[in-house]
Amino acid sequence: MEKNEKVKMAKDTGIVMVITLLSRIFGFIRDAVIAWSFGAGFISDIFFVAFRIPNLIRRLFSEGVLSLAFIPVFIEYLSTKGKKEAFQLARSAFLSFFLILATVTMAGIFFADVLVTVFAPGFVSSPEKFALTVSLTRIMLPFIIFIGLSAICMGILNTFGHFTTPSLSPFIINISMIGAILIISPQMAEPIKGLAIGVLLGGILQLFLQGAFLAKTGIFFREKTVLFHQGLKRIGILTLPAALGASVFPINALLDSLIASFLVEGSISHLYYADRLVQFPLGIFGIAAATVLLPGLTKEASSKNYQALAKTMSMSLKMVLFITVPAMAGMIVLREPIISLLFERGAFETQNVRLTAEALLYYGIGLWAFASVRIVVSTFYALQDTYTPARIALVCIVLKIIMAVVFIRFLDFKALALSTSLASVLNLVFLMHALQLKLGHIDLKDTGSSLIRTITGAVLMGLGVVLCSRVMLPAADNSLLAKSTGLFGCIFVGIILYGIFSFLFNGREVRILLEAIKRIRGA
Repeated sequence: MEKNEKVKMAKDTGIVMVITLLSRIFGFIRDAVIAWSFGAGFISDIFFVAFRIPNLIRRLFSEGVLSLAFIPVFIEYLSTKGKKEAFQLARSAFLSFFLILATVTMAGIFFADVLVTVFAPGFVSSPEKFALTVSLTRIMLPFIIFIGLSAICMGILNTFGHFTTPSLSPFIINISMIGAILIISPQMAEPIKGLAIGVLLGGILQLFLQGAFLAKTGIFFREKTVLFHQGLKRIGILTLPAALGASVFPINALLDSLIASFLVEGSISHLYYADRLVQFPLGIFGIAAATVLLPGLTKEASSKNYQALAKTMSMSLKMVLFITVPAMAGMIVLREPIISLLFERGAFETQNVRLTAEALLYYGIGLWAFASVRIVVSTFYALQDTYTPARIALVCIVLKIIMAVVFIRFLDFKALALSTSLASVLNLVFLMHALQLKLGHIDLKDTGSSLIRTITGAVLMGLGVVLCSRVMLPAADNSLLAKSTGLFGCIFVGIILYGIFSFLFNGREVRILLEAIKRIRGA
């Protein structure tokens, strides 16, 4: 990969990261409003279990799995058969997936009680809790129709180099949920149902946003199309294993809810809030990089330029590690102040802060692996190999369950977070080994050397932040001003320290990053 191409990719990634950052900030505002309104107990546990089912679909579709399966086939049709046939494929995919998702949604609504029994069996013993969870699940299930169709729109826009609009999608959902809590919930006898309605409205608005911008590419889904295009078979073959291969983390989170439903009340909520904090840097860095990376990888794979593909993947992996490793260190060191600042108000009390921070510690140690897996999985998908990640994912899910059962005696609900992190690390190791066997061109020595330099800088930064926090985060003053000033002061010091160590240890990554920032400012 040429230097200009590296910088362009870094620039596109940076733009997506900035937009995603804004979306994730509003995601935290959303979660803060939920915590303030419903706390971390009976009601919030019910909502988070009901939300897990459509949210699993959201993570799989809106964060790229359907796009990962659709883009390689769509690009191939563009390059070999032209826009007309490629657009015909897109319209057929839109119609077919609408029918599939609508069928799945109707079945889910009809069997909602079975779904809740499967995903939260511990709720069955409480009729009131079980009934409300089923009701919320039925309200939110149609969300998967809109989020799935949005994924096809996202894939087309990404193929044509448009990353801004798809990145705004989570922003729309967060605004809708916040608005629902403030406007709809107070009008309802059961306020939590207002939040469920907000989830559904967010999905509808997201699809309309994507569709409006998609019209500029020349695709109009209202045009006549065939139901089963010949390219759909290949997309379908790629989609099912792709969903499993990229779903280790969200499926693990779902398993966490299942097991936690048997544990002490509030366990589900503590795991949810900790998971949300991990999703913040993961979405900004890992998912953004994977989104921008896939079209370029697919073109290199189509031209059989496997050496260039391996170099592109390695460069992206080093950049993701360069950012996520220090983010992990900072999150672990400052976990309690972060949670306290974001959530400690209203029904979310000091005890909830401590327990959520414990869950965050164990989720946090896997952050670098969560992000790296997205990069490696995208490389497999560019090669139109979705079965290898799927097989490895199945193995890792089984290992996660075994580890959770073993650790839960000693760590209670925290064992679920730890087993998720360890399963993701194993997932990354297995994927890298399989990719090395498949390509044979990956310079693991250079990637490992870069990782060692990154870890060294992150550890030194973490030690500096620990010392800084003892001065800037005094326990005596618990006001919002003191919390925010101290926390942001520690974060600023951490950024400065890591910047200094990076110039000393990671010169290449810093230069690429700085050039990308210059291009973003000039864009």
